Amino acid sequence: MSSTIPTAPHGRGPRRALFVDRDGTLNVDLHYLKDAERLELNRGVGGALRLARDHGFLVICVTNQSGIERGFYTEEDVARIHARLNERLGREGARVDAFYYCPHAPESDCRCRKPRTGLFEDARRDWNVEFASSAIVGDRALDIEAGRRLGLLTAIVPPRHLEQQVAAELLGSGIAPEITAPSFESAVLRILARG
Repeated sequence: MSSTIPTAPHGRGPRRALFVDRDGTLNVDLHYLKDAERLELNRGVGGALRLARDHGFLVICVTNQSGIERGFYTEEDVARIHARLNERLGREGARVDAFYYCPHAPESDCRCRKPRTGLFEDARRDWNVEFASSAIVGDRALDIEAGRRLGLLTAIVPPRHLEQQVAAELLGSGIAPEITAPSFESAVLRILARG
């Protein structure tokens, strides 16, 4: 599933993208966020996304939203949250170019739920993304696993209260990110420093 803002440009050469997770990465994870008015951006996100865009990156959010299938909120709620997120980012001269979300619970065994790569493949098709020059920033091992499968530069910003859990997830998966950073802004700066 996706809600793309605006329509992807056609006829352009391959582009690089900064793929970003949503809850816990761009905004505070409020656990099944339903009310767009409760959205709270993490510190430094707007400036970091503006900088990434200034360096030629598309910004594409890929997020698991199992709360839809679980009945906690609707696709319309998710659309309102994404509109609110871009409204807040717009105040800082930034935006997310496209949102792709999986509405399924893990037991649905779909192609789109991270760490599977279906939504990333959709974004590549829609936006002519070149994975080899792209990157991902997330807060969980599944973000890193998806990124590694696609050959993306991977960066993790583990939530402070979940650092040990995330470290165990990474160890269990046998996958390590190229970048571990204390903040989203720091992760983006390190990605940009790699060219």
